[in-house]
Amino acid sequence: MNKYESVIIINPNIEENGIKSLIEKFSNIINSDGKVAEVQEPGKKKLAYDINKQKEGYYVVFTFEANPKLIAELERNYRITDEVMKFIVIRKDE
Repeated sequence: MNKYESVIIINPNIEENGIKSLIEKFSNIINSDGKVAEVQEPGKKKLAYDINKQKEGYYVVFTFEANPKLIAELERNYRITDEVMKFIVIRKDE
C-alpha cells in the first residue's frame, strides 16, 4: 500500500451536516481498500480565483494509505459529487 494525501474543496454553501456526510462518504470509500490515517478540516478559506462563481471554499485534507487501484475509484466519486468543486490526490514519498 502507498501513502497518499487528498485535498478537496467543497462548496461553502453546504450545511455542516452535509459536509460531515461527505467526509464520512469519502472516508468509507478509502477504508474499503485502505486506511484513513487522518482527516483535517482547515475550514472555509478564500480562494485564489473564483471556482463556479464562489470566492470561498471549505477545505478538507485526507491522509491515508491505499492500493493504487482505489485512487481511480476515489477520483471518480469526487468528480460525480456536485458539492466537490476541486480535488487533488498526491502520492507521498516514504
